[in-house]
Amino acid sequence: MTNNRIIIFDTTLRDGEQSPGMSMTREEKLLVAEVLDSMGVDVIEAGFAIASQGDFEAVKAIAQVTKRAVVCSLARAKIGDIDRAAEAIKPAKQGRIHTFISTSDIHLEYQFKMTKEQVLEVITKTVKHARKFTDNVEWSAMDATRSTPEFLCRAVEAAIAAGATTINLPDTVGYATPGDITQMFKHTMGSVPNADKAVFSFHGQNDLGLATANTLAALEAGARQAELTINGIGERAGNTSLEEVVMTLKTRKDRFAFETAIDTTLIMRASKLIQSITGQAVQVNKAIVGANAFAHESGIHQDGMLKNRGTYEIMTPESIGLLKSNLVMGKHSGRHAFRDKLEELGFALGDNAFEDAFNRFKELADKKKEIYDEDIILLVDQDAISRSQRIAFDSLQIECGSEGPQIARLQLNIDGRKRMIKMEGNGPVDAIFKAIKALEPVAQECELKLYQVHAVTQGTDAQAEVTVRLEKQGRVVNGHGANVDTLVASALAYINALCKLELLEEKRVSHFSDHEDAAALSVTEAKQIG
Repeated sequence: MTNNRIIIFDTTLRDGEQSPGMSMTREEKLLVAEVLDSMGVDVIEAGFAIASQGDFEAVKAIAQVTKRAVVCSLARAKIGDIDRAAEAIKPAKQGRIHTFISTSDIHLEYQFKMTKEQVLEVITKTVKHARKFTDNVEWSAMDATRSTPEFLCRAVEAAIAAGATTINLPDTVGYATPGDITQMFKHTMGSVPNADKAVFSFHGQNDLGLATANTLAALEAGARQAELTINGIGERAGNTSLEEVVMTLKTRKDRFAFETAIDTTLIMRASKLIQSITGQAVQVNKAIVGANAFAHESGIHQDGMLKNRGTYEIMTPESIGLLKSNLVMGKHSGRHAFRDKLEELGFALGDNAFEDAFNRFKELADKKKEIYDEDIILLVDQDAISRSQRIAFDSLQIECGSEGPQIARLQLNIDGRKRMIKMEGNGPVDAIFKAIKALEPVAQECELKLYQVHAVTQGTDAQAEVTVRLEKQGRVVNGHGANVDTLVASALAYINALCKLELLEEKRVSHFSDHEDAAALSVTEAKQIG
């Protein structure tokens, strides 16, 4: 690997997923991992294996199917964490253990209650232990940007001496400015005698809106790994956005002489997938992937665009996967054309999955006059997510209007049995949700925290994508559904959220031997690393 090659480390499935309301099922994580692997991400941080049985199973499943990327699991600087991480990544073609401990005075005094000498001992012990399982070990200095430079250097030296091959200096609380980051990396890499034996990495939080700028500063100062998430999702204000860093490096080669392995034409697909799974739409003016990123309303801008796109666009829509051809598919399109379109959009489906997708495409084409690329992307991704649900939607009839009661007649397939109910409500959506609660007792224990509708494409026949956020005993999940009928999409989203809650209850079982709140502590510490 050349010195100007940047390693792209994606933590969407670990740090990104730990944001409130953004938890993902195993099936959703596998779908995201497949896209990340296809787009050329070098390292996928698939989860925090010891946090729960569900996290362990997700990391292991991703390790089994990932073809190109290194699969990584986070682990605290504890022997049990590292053992669990090693077990989870064992099936991977290439596996990494990422272990961490804080180095800042405020963390050591108030959270860890450890002396600096004790921290150095723990670093040496745990990194050496991780090396017993893999020669690909990353060590992170949590809260590095608020650590004293002298102790940070001692900790980094100890980690490299113990066998760490990647050193991450994160801005855990989003406190630093680009100047701070430059100074930290140059001082650390210039002062640590064995610094040349490791790749240095940066993980930025976006609390001050400086995550992308800080990441670029780290790369210029000598870091060669960037830790990122799709759409910049993550704890608090989020993490450094993968699409912003990658497209900056691609667009400004005159300023940054760096290369990545990312296929940027899959950026929009990855962004849409994360938005769909998490229910968190990016703002319309979000850099690179926002709806207005390639829109021009000003007369001066439009005039320039008509004469030469380069007058106001520094990158092309095609470079991130927005295709020029809007309307190329319809109800008369056959299997061959549909398969060609899937390949054009980056999908490679097996025979059974292709037939399922094609049948759903035909159903959609009968309802929707114009089929856009975004419709097909959503159709295929949602189909992959929904196949494992215990509760399945069958049919829905609605009576509503300004006169009379709003009534929902709903039929579901629950555990293989068809069940039907008629329910009145304060509006059609309320009637639907009451009907689901009546048919599925689990729903009666849930509180609706969010109901959100947005269109996938333009037009009055656009597919509606609905997000439903449910909370049950402190667990928060997002359900999502898409259909040309907004009310059907609403039922699908509510059902999806219920199935996610059930999966969480089944799989999020603590693996700690001391007490139940240790699992919560581990997740808290994982968030604090950035």
